[in-house]
Amino acid sequence: MPGGGKSTVGRQLARQLNLPFVDSDTEVETWLGEAIRPFFDREGEEAFRNVEEQTIATILGRQTPMVLATGGGAVLRAGSRQRLHEQCTVIYLRSTPEEIYRRIRHDTRRPLLQVENPLQRLQSLYAVRDPLYRRCAHFVIETGRPSVGSLVNMILMQLELAGLVDTHRCRPSD
Repeated sequence: MPGGGKSTVGRQLARQLNLPFVDSDTEVETWLGEAIRPFFDREGEEAFRNVEEQTIATILGRQTPMVLATGGGAVLRAGSRQRLHEQCTVIYLRSTPEEIYRRIRHDTRRPLLQVENPLQRLQSLYAVRDPLYRRCAHFVIETGRPSVGSLVNMILMQLELAGLVDTHRCRPSD
């Protein structure tokens, strides 16, 4: 979901794993040569989702180990869901719409939330996206209100239990 902590937690996780961090929204903006919001406002959601899907395919085509944070709507495209599930270890940072609203209620950069009632919009997005996130994810982490460091540690624990990382080789927490 937008404001779920993907970029913030992803950056910290990448540091712990000594991997590069890639934010698909940043990659989309580089490809577009402009910020997402003006493109989204001018061209619409469908055009944006086309670019986003192509960008994710390109990023995953690099076949380089990384921590990737996707935009919250990336799961809306079946092709992106399939690529992410098959080529990555997907972690869904699950937050309720109310928790997300508390975090991002003053953010004006998110096009889908520039509406009269952003909480209602978040609830609608959640109703559609939560099942898609769950279908795509290998792990679901309930975010609640723990610190970023705690969330990173929960993720590392899940990855270690699954045999996907050796946390003894990770950098110690800062």
